[in-house]
This record gives sequence, structure tokens and C-alpha cells, in this order.
Amino acid sequence: MSIMRVKSVEQSIQDAEAPEFRLRRVLRAVDLLGIGIGAIIGTGIFVLTGVAAATDAGPGISISFVFSGIACGLAALCYAEFASVVPVAGSAYTFSYASLGEFLAWVIGWDLMLEFVIGASTVSVGWSQYFVEALSALGLGLPESLTAAPGAGGAMNLPAAIIALLLTVVLVVGIRLSASVTNVVVAIKLAVVLFFIIFGAFFVKTANWDPFIPPHQPPDPSETGSALNDPLINAIFGSTGSFGVSGLVAGAALVFFAYIGFDIVASGAEETRRPQRDMPIGILGSLAVCSVLYVLVSLVMTGIVKYDKLDTAAPMATAFQAIGAPWAVGLVSLGAIAGLTTVILILMLGQARVGFAMARDGLLPVYFAKVHPKYRTPYRITVITGIVVAIIASLTPIDVLAEMTNIGTLFAFVLVSIGVLVMRRTRPDLPRAFRVPLVPVTPILAALACLYLMLNLEGWTWLRFGIWMALGLLIYFVYSKHRSRLGRGETIEDAAEEAD
Repeated sequence: MSIMRVKSVEQSIQDAEAPEFRLRRVLRAVDLLGIGIGAIIGTGIFVLTGVAAATDAGPGISISFVFSGIACGLAALCYAEFASVVPVAGSAYTFSYASLGEFLAWVIGWDLMLEFVIGASTVSVGWSQYFVEALSALGLGLPESLTAAPGAGGAMNLPAAIIALLLTVVLVVGIRLSASVTNVVVAIKLAVVLFFIIFGAFFVKTANWDPFIPPHQPPDPSETGSALNDPLINAIFGSTGSFGVSGLVAGAALVFFAYIGFDIVASGAEETRRPQRDMPIGILGSLAVCSVLYVLVSLVMTGIVKYDKLDTAAPMATAFQAIGAPWAVGLVSLGAIAGLTTVILILMLGQARVGFAMARDGLLPVYFAKVHPKYRTPYRITVITGIVVAIIASLTPIDVLAEMTNIGTLFAFVLVSIGVLVMRRTRPDLPRAFRVPLVPVTPILAALACLYLMLNLEGWTWLRFGIWMALGLLIYFVYSKHRSRLGRGETIEDAAEEAD
């Protein structure tokens, strides 16, 4: 019973067409663009831009965004080819199953579960903070015991739990409703981002861009601490300090969080009307739009306020305060709430689709692959996802776990990039509506760029990631390896009977 057994593309597509597990194909290219932009524009643009500028890159943070955008762009090309060849739910998990084998597919599926659940929980907490502040501005304050986790001075974070459960209902009712809600909210936050760029451009002072790339600052020998608090790359090459060229790279690793989301578009392949054409448009289009907006926002932000004053939780609000426009802070809060809402929705969407695909393959209990008879959504795994996110968000003060989302996503990008090379060699006969240019150079560069960004994450993140993956390996060898439908030679009809 080989753990490297491969599930063919043809079998994946056949399983997706089984009546008991068929999802409703309703998404268009514009919906995929909305999902991509909705997932990408969130915490990264509203929070991390200022922190990265103040501590790592200075005004050159715009170059850091370009670095991260290039790494993501290379990976996006690989995602686009896979999504056009294997238009099935599951994203990187499904792609890996068709190219690298079951064991690595399980590894990436387990990894994606960490990325999506922790990411959705983290963003739910952020949403709660903005929501509570908005209520306070209206004189409708909530007791602290209901707005903070036990470790942060409260009993539970009720708003974080409520938003996760409400969005779970939206996801269960249907992908069409989810896409419609996403498109409306995306329009709101795009309007806010464009307002910041256009209005703020009139207050840019070029003197604030001097120096554009601050001189390199070597590490302070008096500041000693645990090696686990430093990027892993420091343990390999020694501490590099901040600013300068190394600061640009460190900034790129930090703001990478701002790009997470375009890969979730691939999770909707099975619910897209014309996936071969529309998936590449959704994946590459959303990444291109957001990359341009990120560079412009970072240029305007560092042009309004000197970079060393942007180490705040709300750099856009800081910029508006600096130009004497406190009234605009409310607009930023509205954009942040809208942005974070769609990020939560789409992260849970991605988790539900990956879990659904793994359950349909028998690597998770087939019970979770049951599709709602009316809405044609994987409602069981969606409800479980929503409950888990609500519990984590309401009871856990999440801070450094946000980096877990980064490392999980980058790891997925590396495997998908390698998978393109493998699939080109093993299945050159497959029709490819979209083809990655300059193979093998592009996939190799994508894998190396993402691996390098992974090395710029701190040691604690790598340690937690290793523990999570070790738990996943235990589950695979104890349960999933023996319950795999591919390994047991079961048909999709057998799975349908077991799911009932």
C-alpha cells in the first residue's frame, strides 16, 4: 500500500461529477476576482504596512511589496495552470494528490487546515477590535468581559464568535450568496483604499521619502535573546540587522501576509462555470490589482508620515491624523471592517472546500463530505469549521499565531510549484487551458522565492509548524492511510453510501 499513490486527474474530475458530492457551478470570472480581492485586501494593508516600514524597510516598503508580489506572482502562475487542468475543489491539496502523491497531498491538506482556521480566527479577533471601537464611537460600548479572551482581561470575545457564526450561515446557504456578499463588501473597501490613495496624494511630502532606503543598521550586540525569536535565516547566515537591502527582504517576508488569499480562488474551481478560462483570470487578476494598490498605498502612506512614526496598529488612521483629517479615520475603520469581513468569509470557504475534498477521498471521515440537498454546499464541514473558528477566536488571544498562516501558505506555494514540474513530466498529454511560461525556470524560481521568504520567519513559527505537522503525520499513519478510498479501491458510490 504505497503512500505515494497518485489520484489521476480523470478520477478527480469524475468524483466531482458524482451526484451525491456535486457542488453547484455558479461562479463567474467577476465572482472569482471578487473572492481573490476580498481575501487579499485585509489585515496586511490596514495594519502591517506601517509596521514593516517603521521596523524593516522605511519608504522602501513599496519595494518589499514588489518583492512579495513577484514571489506570489510566480506561484500564482503555477496555481493557474493546475486550476485549469484539475478544476476540482481542494486547491493545493487536490493539485498535490494528482502530481506528488497521497502522502504529500495529506501533508499539504493538513497544512492548509492550519492556514485557514488560524487565519480566520486571527482575523475574527481583529474584526472584533474594529467593531468594538466603532460601537464606542457611537456611544454603544460593550463590557470588556465580552470583548476579550480569558488571557486578555475578559471572559470571551463575543463579537469575534458572532461574526464567525454569521458568516458560517452565509457559506451554508450557498456559494452564490457568499460571492454576492463578497462583491458588495469588496466594492466598499476598494472605494476606501482608492480614497486613501487619491486624497492622500495631495498631502505627500517628498522629503519624507528621503532616504528611500534607510542605511543598513547592524544588530545591536547588547540586545540578546532567544534564537527562536529571530528569523531562521539568522541562524544560518548570522543576524542581518534592519533596513538596507536585508531590511527590504525582511519587510517582504512580513508583508507577505498581505498577499495571502489569491490561492483560495483555486478552492472554488469545482463551483466555477468555466474553470479552464475563469480560474486563471481570478487568480492572476486579483493578485495584479492588489499588487498595484499595495505599492500605491505604501508610497502615499510613507509620503504623508515619516516612516519611523508608522509603527502603529492603524497606519492609515495615523496618516489621516497627521494631515488634520480625523473625520477620515471613520472611513478607514469602515474599510477595515469590510475588508476583514470578507477575509474571514473566504478563509472559512477555503477550509471547508479543502476539508470537503479530503473527506471525499477518505483521508478524513466521509461523513464531512455530505452535500446539502438544497443548497449543494458541503454544509457539515462548513458548520464544523465555523464552530472551531468561533471557539478559537472567542477564547484565545491570538498574536504571533498570525505568522503560522504565512508559513503554511508559503509551504503550499512551494509544493504546488514543484507539482507543476512533476505534472509536466508525468502527464504531458493533459489539455492545459493555461500554461506556465518558461518551464522549468518559472516553477523553480517560485519555489526558491517562497522558500527564502519562509526562512525569514522566526524560529518559534518554525517550531510550532513542526509540531502541527508531526501531529498531522500521526493522524495520517494511524487513520487516513488505512481509510484512503484510493488505497482501498473504493468507488465514489461507496463513499456516498458511507457519507449517509
